[in-house]
Amino acid sequence: MSRRSHDLLLQAAPPCPEPVRQDLHTQVILLNRRVAAGIASRYNQRGVDAEDLRQVAEMGLVKAVRRYQPDRSSGFLAYAVPTIRGEIRRYFRDSGWMVRPPRRIQELRGEVISTENDMVQQLRRFPTVTETAQEMGLSTPELDEVHGARGCFRPASLDAPAREDVSLPVGELIGAADPAYERVENYESLTPLLAALEPRDRLILGLRFVDGRTQKEIGDQIGVSQMQVSRLLNSVLGRLRDELCAD
Repeated sequence: MSRRSHDLLLQAAPPCPEPVRQDLHTQVILLNRRVAAGIASRYNQRGVDAEDLRQVAEMGLVKAVRRYQPDRSSGFLAYAVPTIRGEIRRYFRDSGWMVRPPRRIQELRGEVISTENDMVQQLRRFPTVTETAQEMGLSTPELDEVHGARGCFRPASLDAPAREDVSLPVGELIGAADPAYERVENYESLTPLLAALEPRDRLILGLRFVDGRTQKEIGDQIGVSQMQVSRLLNSVLGRLRDELCAD
């Protein structure tokens, strides 16, 4: 396959006419699609859709076909395979992260996954953090940081079940701001301000906002007109607002 690809690309070298060159390039791409798919499959289960990986690998194959210089090499696959791998790794580095950790952590993530998979085969169990760190020459905190970055690549969906035995989604278990806290804060802020008001002002506020009386009913009770009640309410509320904002 590599030799056949090399020969086709040798024919496609200048002064080959452009239509013929494109046809020869297409033949090489079709000839090596399985190679690209095989390389892409090695990166499965790392948080990127398998079809996306396959397409990225084929983009790498196309680049290899266009850049290959047959007069300087005798083996197309020796050039194409690193090119395809590099394209996939760049995709992981540049496009895969939802939350971008430091670049060194991004690069170590793939190495850690590969090392852990190899150690599972050797040990017939999942390695401990200490074992993996020793195998890779990393410190335990460094490895913990890499493991912590896994959620940055593809965070868990809020619609996913919280547990296997329940259908309640994770999002339903996340706390939200309780409006009662704001009411408590407002109450605590207003209490000393209300205590400092004149008795008549406190009475008017109580009748209006606690008992739900109309301005006319309040006026009848304290012996003033509805218009005076309106002015008194506006004045008291304005003072309270100014003092709250000043705090």
